[in-house]
Amino acid sequence: MVNRYLVVVPTYNEARNIVDFLTQLDSARKALSAKYTIDILLVDDESPDGTLAKARSLGLINFHWLSNPVKGGLGHAYIQGFIWGLSRGYDYFIEMDADLSHDPGELINLLERSGPRCIVIGTRWMDGGEVLNWPIHRRLLSRIGTWYADRALGLQARDLTSGFRILPKGLLQQLDFSAIESKGYSFQIEIAARAIRSGYELAEVPITFTERRAGQSKMSPQIALEAVFKVTGWALRGHFRA
Repeated sequence: MVNRYLVVVPTYNEARNIVDFLTQLDSARKALSAKYTIDILLVDDESPDGTLAKARSLGLINFHWLSNPVKGGLGHAYIQGFIWGLSRGYDYFIEMDADLSHDPGELINLLERSGPRCIVIGTRWMDGGEVLNWPIHRRLLSRIGTWYADRALGLQARDLTSGFRILPKGLLQQLDFSAIESKGYSFQIEIAARAIRSGYELAEVPITFTERRAGQSKMSPQIALEAVFKVTGWALRGHFRA
């Protein structure tokens, strides 16, 4: 039986990027269709710029959407997508950003490493990985953040905040979503930590990350501080020690 993959894409005010992103993603999945069955789920926080309407206007097959009445944040959107996909029998869940920072053409590299006991992370900070058009302070923030989380939690990972990844259904089925503490980018750290603590293998695949071409980054001082406080709290409580 062919495994079914669901790309979960959280969006908020991505109208300037969503058409190009979905067009590229649709082309990539068609090229992979002989081996992989890939559907797309957009989880939109009722973007006032019409992101969802633009996405729906493309008329893509095997494209689905959820619309939140309020802006719930990255973690909330992904959890909604996971619950939706698990109830419909998907085997693997692909996380991607809609701002074109993740290249759909590189999806094949992550798919080839996916497995039922493996979490796959597209990694910027390893041999073969690259970041384009980021200022030095963003590079430092990302690298220091991952270094701190890795040392504090003992996870031996090189890019814990990367949002390009594949999660198997077995991992998500065993998670208590009501116990997930994170709303922002620390959500990615928390899910990886819970996976590793549960005995899942971590496979890191080099990717090229490109700064968004249009629109505004969702990163903020509040989101960065949330990640610092969450990681520090987990470390002090010994929650995710591998």
